[in-house]
Order: sequence, then C-alpha cells, then structure tokens
Amino acid sequence: MIMEAPFITDYWEKRLDRCRKALEKNGFEAYVVPDVRSAGETAWELIRAAAPASVAYGDSMTLRATGLLPRVAACSDWTFIDGFDPALSRPEKMARRRQALGADLFMTGCNAVTDTGRLFWLDMIGNRIAPVCFGPLDVVLFVGRNKLVADDEEARRRIRETAAPMNAIRHTGMKTPCMTTARCHDCASDDRICNAWLVLEKSFPKRRIKVLLINEDLGL
Repeated sequence: MIMEAPFITDYWEKRLDRCRKALEKNGFEAYVVPDVRSAGETAWELIRAAAPASVAYGDSMTLRATGLLPRVAACSDWTFIDGFDPALSRPEKMARRRQALGADLFMTGCNAVTDTGRLFWLDMIGNRIAPVCFGPLDVVLFVGRNKLVADDEEARRRIRETAAPMNAIRHTGMKTPCMTTARCHDCASDDRICNAWLVLEKSFPKRRIKVLLINEDLGL
C-alpha cells in the first residue's frame, strides 16, 4: 500500500474544512473526518443520537465502503428498510424504496459538493434524492473528497462526464451509449440513468441534513 504524502492530506483537510464552513453557513450540519472508517463511526453516533424508529438508505459506494450498513441492519433499536436486498424481487425492492421515503433517517452519498456549500445529484428513478429533499426527519450524507468542485458548472460537468458514465458502466446489465464510449450522449435509452437532478442550496430545517466530508477519494 502506497502511503499518501502528508502535504496532500493536509491540502485536502484545509479544503474540506473550507467546504464544511460553507455548508454550515447554508444550514447543513457538516463534519470533516480523516477516513472512511471514521465516517462510519461518526455516522453511527449521529444515528444513535437521532434515535430513529426506522432507517433506510439510497445506494452509495461511499456509504457501503464505511461498513456501516451491516451494523445498522443488525441493530434492533429501529426498523431497517433495505431496498437493495439481493434476495428480493424487483417489485419487492421498489416497494421497499417507496417505504424509505417515510423513514425517520435516510443515508446516501452525493455526486458533487461545491466550495460554496451546494449539493448536486443526478439520479435515474429518484429514490436516492427524493428522501434527501423531503420526508425523513434526518439525512446523513457520505462525501469523498473527490466530489468537491469549485462551482455549479464544474459540479454538472463532473457528474455528466465522470460520475454518470462510470455508474452506467458499473451496472453491467444496462445498455447506454456511455457504457461503450465513456462519455455522455444525452441519450434516449430506456436504461438512461440521467433523469432527475437535485440541487440543494440550503438545509431546511437547519441541521436536518448532516454531511460527512471524508479525506479520501471514494465512490464515483
């Protein structure tokens, strides 16, 4: 394993902290954590403090990397709503994802965060972004440092040119042009994953949305 140079870690820590301050100015509750393990521990404490009756999540590689999901699923203090259980049929998964809209606490990732504290997503069916916008009393987001961008234009470009094609390629059963060319064609495919944008400028109510900024490159 190649160790990262200390000055690189320090650079990102400073930039993440600047982003944290911008997020807090916009009403979000934000934390900077050094690694994915720490993100899982911090999130666990946030969940315990919220004392939810039910917990759900939207698919996120960064969230999965924390190792938090099995721990949350095993806890009997709340009902865990798993809309991605591989043992379920497609209709059963969709029913669970609709249930997730009413969970007390929802967890997922984010496609891009600007230096000014704005959050960006691009989703296929909206099950990941709808609960972030409205429904659950608390939302916890997991964001690797590679998701940080300067402004709105860079956020949209990053999602279109990097995150979306990579995500399409990750889902091997789909058929979209970007899976072949690794670039966006603004396609009309039935499997198109770029259908619904969400941009959050503020958290309402304040501190409803908690953002964990992680000093590692994670997710897409």
